[in-house]
Amino acid sequence: MRVLIFTEGTLIMHRSARGLGREVIVKQVHDAKDSSIHEWKTCIPIGNAVQKLRAWKKQGLEILYLTSRTKPTEIKAIRDVLLKYGFPEGQLLFRQGHEEYKDVVERVMPDIIVEDNCESIGGKGEMVYTYIKPELKRRVKSIAVREFGGIDHLPDSVSKLKVQV
Repeated sequence: MRVLIFTEGTLIMHRSARGLGREVIVKQVHDAKDSSIHEWKTCIPIGNAVQKLRAWKKQGLEILYLTSRTKPTEIKAIRDVLLKYGFPEGQLLFRQGHEEYKDVVERVMPDIIVEDNCESIGGKGEMVYTYIKPELKRRVKSIAVREFGGIDHLPDSVSKLKVQV
C-alpha cells in the first residue's frame, strides 16, 4: 500500500510556528508577514509526524512525499529537512513543467492521499483530491487533516488507517 503525503502544512511548518496554536500559525501564513514562512530549509516537523510515519513504514507502507515547491533549490531544501529530522525514506514528488498536483497524483496513483485542508490559502478548492478524475477517485482514499494540525491523531495501525477514510 502506498500513501502520498503533502509536506508543507501537513508534515512540516515554518520555524517561527514552533509552540504556537494552529489558528495563530494559519494567520501567520495568511498574513505572510513572517519571513521564515518561505525559508524552506528551516522548516520543522509538525508534532510527532516523524514517529507516525516511521510506524507506518515499519508496517510496510510505502511513503511518497509531495511538496508544493517547484524550484530545484527549494525542492532540495524540503528534501534536506526530511533527512535532517529523520523522516522515513520515500520519494519526494513535485510538479514539473505545467503539471498540477492532480497530475502528479494521477501519475503515481497512491492508495491514500493525506493532505491538509489548505485553510490559509482558500480551503477545499485548493485541495488536490477535489480535482482528481472521478473514475480515479474510487481507487484513491482521501484523508484531510487540519492545516498545521499534524497527523498525530491518525491511527498508528496501517490497517486502521485504510478503513478510516
